[in-house]
Amino acid sequence: MREGHWQSTIGAAVRGRTLGIYAFGKIGSLVAGVGRAFGARVVCWGREGSTARAREAGYEVAASREGFFRESDIVCLHLPLNIETRGVVTRKDLDLMKPTALIVNTSRAGLIAEGALAEALKAGRPGFAAVDVFEDEPVTGAAHPLLRMDNVVCTPHLGYVEHDSYEAYYGDAVEQIVAYAAGKPINVVNPEALAKK
Repeated sequence: MREGHWQSTIGAAVRGRTLGIYAFGKIGSLVAGVGRAFGARVVCWGREGSTARAREAGYEVAASREGFFRESDIVCLHLPLNIETRGVVTRKDLDLMKPTALIVNTSRAGLIAEGALAEALKAGRPGFAAVDVFEDEPVTGAAHPLLRMDNVVCTPHLGYVEHDSYEAYYGDAVEQIVAYAAGKPINVVNPEALAKK
């Protein structure tokens, strides 16, 4: 609209599409619920604990890893980054995705094998990506290959940058520092240490 255009693109509905949730944890379960509310078929994948929680919550679990990537119209990654999960999504996984599919990564860039996403998007599988995380942050000067691709929506790691999150992160800490400075410590885990001042 800022450029003077009106309805110059066509959106895609979630209803009737297959939403693949990779890791059914705290965030994955919330996204699955939203997908279900919008009429998506929700299919989950992950480690045994993750898939057990998904089944218990009434969600479908893919028959195989390959089937998960092949069937999903949208794949959302909801894993922590650690030694076991670094590069857990490979170029081979991405090559299985539909040319119309979207992969969404708001967790950590390192979950996808380095360079694999840009290569796969250029090859047309998946067809689209939405990312909020990058290998080296901050990305400045538009110095990342995904930023130059028309089939990718990039945001600057904004998933947690909102008022309530910052209040939760820093509000309690500041309150405790102020109370301690006033000589009235709160939420003290080891009160015996106060007697040793």
